[in-house]
Amino acid sequence: GGVGKTTSTLTVGQELARRGQRVLFLDCDPQHNLTMSFATSVTTHLGTVIRGERTLKQIIVGVGEGMGLAGSARELTQLEKILGQQPTYQFFLRDQLEEVATDYDYVLIDTPPALTSLTYAALVASDAVFIPVQPEYYGYEGLTTLLDACAIMGKNFNPRLKVGGLFLTKYSASYRLSLHHDVVAIMRDNAVTGPLLMNTSIRQNGKLSEAQIEKQNLFAYAPTSNGAEDYRNLTTEILARL
Repeated sequence: GGVGKTTSTLTVGQELARRGQRVLFLDCDPQHNLTMSFATSVTTHLGTVIRGERTLKQIIVGVGEGMGLAGSARELTQLEKILGQQPTYQFFLRDQLEEVATDYDYVLIDTPPALTSLTYAALVASDAVFIPVQPEYYGYEGLTTLLDACAIMGKNFNPRLKVGGLFLTKYSASYRLSLHHDVVAIMRDNAVTGPLLMNTSIRQNGKLSEAQIEKQNLFAYAPTSNGAEDYRNLTTEILARL
């Protein structure tokens, strides 16, 4: 949490749609920040799918040209615990997405900030995982747990799953804080994280949070900002790695 996960999901999706792709945002985080980033009112959410009251296709709302949203709500905190008690919960999202697979070119899943039942279900439903990382020691240490989880889910439930890459957030090589540069150097030298570390990093930029607060598309709100430039580059690199 707090590494730019939701901002990255949102902005990469907006850039994909700007390039003419059909994009579905799937908000699996009970904090529902991704859902709140859009001006569109959401009356049904993923929790109703867990309860069996709706299908995923039935809760999707349009949030802009070429973009759909399956929203979240705070009650997902309790409902994901109920989901985790089901014997086949790992396949929940994969099975629901089958119904809409031909409607979209890309599905971007914003996961909870912890390894919960919905996080594992997202890993089973995905082709690739892209991980935002702040260049701080504890953030780097936490990567081990996440990468292990990806490996386990790939081996046991989803053989096509791969870690597409790690990208640095709130960081630039020109920043003066030497500790951050030291952590980045450690990541580059590590046999596991080094090959995964992407060339694009996301610099600190107030326009990113401003656009979300105003419920505006970043590329219309601040098209010449550092944030827009960085996420255009990141989207290009993600597509190349896919």
